[in-house]
Amino acid sequence: MLLKPRTIELLAPARDPEAGRAAIDCGADALYIGAPRFGAREQAGNSLQEIESLILYAHRFWARVYITLNTLLHDDELEEAVALVHRLHDLGADGLIIQDAGLLEASLPPIPLIASTQMHNHTPERVAFLEGAGFQRAILARELSLEQIGAIRRSTQIELEGFVHGALCVSYSGQCYLSLARGGRSGNRGQCAQPCRLPYRLVDAAGKTISGRRHLLSLRDLNLSEQLGELLDAGITSFKIEGRLKDASYVKNIVTWYRRALDPLLKERGLHAASSGRALAAFIPDPAKSFNRGFTTYFIHGRGSDLTAWATPKHSGEAVGLVRRCRAGELQLEGGVHPLHNGDGLTWFDAEGELQGGRVNRVEGERLLLDRAVDLPPGTRIMRNHDHLFLEALKKSSCSRLIAVVIELVEAEGGLVLKARDEEGVAVELSAEAIFEPARDPGQALQAARSQLAKSGGTLFAVQEVRVEWREPWFLPLSVLNRMRRDLLAALLEARLRAHPLCRTAIVPNDLPFPARSLDFHGNVLNRLARAFYARHGVAEIAPAAESGIDLRGQRVMTTRYCLRGELGLCGGQLHAHGFTEPLHLIDDQNQRLRLDFRCSECEMDLYLDG
Repeated sequence: MLLKPRTIELLAPARDPEAGRAAIDCGADALYIGAPRFGAREQAGNSLQEIESLILYAHRFWARVYITLNTLLHDDELEEAVALVHRLHDLGADGLIIQDAGLLEASLPPIPLIASTQMHNHTPERVAFLEGAGFQRAILARELSLEQIGAIRRSTQIELEGFVHGALCVSYSGQCYLSLARGGRSGNRGQCAQPCRLPYRLVDAAGKTISGRRHLLSLRDLNLSEQLGELLDAGITSFKIEGRLKDASYVKNIVTWYRRALDPLLKERGLHAASSGRALAAFIPDPAKSFNRGFTTYFIHGRGSDLTAWATPKHSGEAVGLVRRCRAGELQLEGGVHPLHNGDGLTWFDAEGELQGGRVNRVEGERLLLDRAVDLPPGTRIMRNHDHLFLEALKKSSCSRLIAVVIELVEAEGGLVLKARDEEGVAVELSAEAIFEPARDPGQALQAARSQLAKSGGTLFAVQEVRVEWREPWFLPLSVLNRMRRDLLAALLEARLRAHPLCRTAIVPNDLPFPARSLDFHGNVLNRLARAFYARHGVAEIAPAAESGIDLRGQRVMTTRYCLRGELGLCGGQLHAHGFTEPLHLIDDQNQRLRLDFRCSECEMDLYLDG
């Protein structure tokens, strides 16, 4: 297993080494980062040199680094992908997040495999199969409720990773082909153009408008910070923050928020963080201050009422007041609850319902002077999506992460021995073979020894205690004490890196039956090795993946637990009671049409591309 028993992981995204180091400093137990190629965020790739440096940085704290290779692979990419896996293994990567089952048929090094959420990890049967196939961990579908997570936990021993924060895909992950169908950019190949964030009209079979132009498939962002205890009890072992395109400031803010929320819950349950050290932040985190579309708990307690971000897929921000007076860019608010400052970014919705914005150039008492001339009617709701003071403080503030250590100075034959033991039990010792003279002032000598040995500035260690055991106080020059302490802590760091519990496990092929006998293109089988994998596990009919070039006209291009009929209050007979007839269609600004099919027994919605 990747984690020791009774340890829980806070898992953070790393767009780049800067964001990764920020996450570690702020208390993340693990990172996930994109490799140079084959990651599900094509724009978030990193060089092998950058990954290696981040691995070394994380391993100092016994934090883990997982690499995302979670795209579907063409046959002519398999050799390069396998070679990349071998290189990542040699660099010390702690695990590999994959979607393409073909990699299990390849000759991989013994690196732990993590099943991407794009492998449709939403049923006990599916997750149990992945466990039997050799995966160490499954990343669960975001749509699951606590009860469904608990059912998976009771049916498996595999580690369960669950998303707790960040953007939501409206589709079941890996079951969305809308971007591919609209413009040839496949989400399963790391190229999603996010057509779900576009505006649509909803019409019935007769062309009658049910909903005008709104972002009808756009969801709020996930925030389960108040449900962490329930998720722990349900069986989640790794708490994942989404955001591999987010910068270091975002990561600092969100990781610190979840670290502070999670630690008391671990203590209550006798659990421990999965890495070493304690993070101290010089700022108060607030997730509302970072990019978000509003927050939802999604389906964690069943179908909720806070799912949608129909007005805009952008970060509109927190409400700061209503317009009292506005003319030519001079703005006065009433009912404000947040003080505003120079440099703040403000947003509002115009008469057409489009999000607009401006920057506060100067605050003069109650007067806000904007960087653009606008005339807003009284009562217009004003939001702030850029809190300049908070974000500048966040950018300048650093988190410090320190590992507790106890130092002992003991007398030995022919000299002194300096020992150090950290909070994980890693221990080192150094001998100082020299002739020391008895101290003229024993009290001062003891105090000086303790004072100098307690210093650890510039290292990742925090000396919690200094113990001095000698028959009589010796005079030790400060230069000697300082040199011994520096050498000791450097040796301890090297010992920690050697002792880092790197998990290594190999896949042993078997013929465990797959939960289905046939796979259509939604099975995402793009290469010969993936086909061989499913055939070995008893799948008799295997269709090629959509990315092979099949015609998607008339095909199901999205499956989602989100339901427009439900959101509009048109369940049951309400649709017909309002005079609407099926099928319903979504129509975008280019007049492309998506037919909706409602499977009410499963409370799911399918989208079909019109032919």
